[in-house]
Amino acid sequence: MNINSRIKLLSKLGRFFSAYLKKNNNEFDKRLFNFTEKKVQEATYQNSFFDYENIINCLNYWAKHLNEINLKKLGPKDKTENSKNILIIMAGNIPLVGFHDFLCVFICGHKSIIKKSSKDSILYNLIFELLLGWEPKFKNCFKIIEKINLEIDAVIATGNNNSTHFFEKYFNKYPKIIRTNRNSVAILNGQENDEDLKKLMKDIFLYYGMGCRNVSKIFIPKDYNLDRIFKASLEWKKILNNNSYNNNYTYNKSVFLLNNEKFYENGLIILKESKKLGSPISVLYYEKYDSLHKLKKYLDVNKDKLQCIVSNNLVKNSTKFGMTQSPSLLDFADDLNTVDFLLKVNE
Repeated sequence: MNINSRIKLLSKLGRFFSAYLKKNNNEFDKRLFNFTEKKVQEATYQNSFFDYENIINCLNYWAKHLNEINLKKLGPKDKTENSKNILIIMAGNIPLVGFHDFLCVFICGHKSIIKKSSKDSILYNLIFELLLGWEPKFKNCFKIIEKINLEIDAVIATGNNNSTHFFEKYFNKYPKIIRTNRNSVAILNGQENDEDLKKLMKDIFLYYGMGCRNVSKIFIPKDYNLDRIFKASLEWKKILNNNSYNNNYTYNKSVFLLNNEKFYENGLIILKESKKLGSPISVLYYEKYDSLHKLKKYLDVNKDKLQCIVSNNLVKNSTKFGMTQSPSLLDFADDLNTVDFLLKVNE
């Protein structure tokens, strides 16, 4: 398959997701909608944090971004004829979190050797079955593996800080992108309006805060009123319908109480002062600052630990409130251009 064929196939997937979400079957067989609905429901059973609404939000993102205009911007400008085997080790913290890596490998003309996460396999099965049904040649573009072998040319792996040490050692001879844990933060100065804070809650609560693009900590002025955060959070009461989230809330609250640690809560989210960047599920860390200049220096020193910084343009390249989980296809994780990396594998 050449790059144009690959782009057309991916664009068709985007149109299908859009049609499925709108229940519009002018282009597609209605049976595919029923098949997709079944797989979405199965995915909710596979992972307790993959509720229906979050999966639909994920599919809506890809419906919006998988089109020829976006894909041509992402894809290589020159022809790629030297196909390589690229191992992709996928995470499973949020739905289809590794799909962008597959997308880059596929559009660059390589073959994906995929080690799926046990927490997120069903949605990938859905996608690959759809693509194979539309284009039988797609079978030569990927391979699903259960055990990692070294019949590969390069590696893209995502894991936690412990697994990444293993990846670095195990794949030391291969070109690689190894992603570690990163976190996202928000900077508030007290001038934000209620709408800003409502959007910030989306950055915090979407996908139960389990993505690296979810805000896990806020930096606030010393006189900031935390009741504003609690008030804004109330629109996300639906998150309490998830037993896994509730269990995390109860557990973290119990630990803080046993350790006699100070915290604030409203039954929905726990606010705790901390120097740490990454917070547990159901907990939002906060830290007070007295100088924006000093805070900028701190963030710059720790930029390799950060994925997004949310603010009303208080720092350079801020992400807008409510937009952390809506990156463009050209917003590469960890600021590592995956397409450039894959093109160099060809050299």
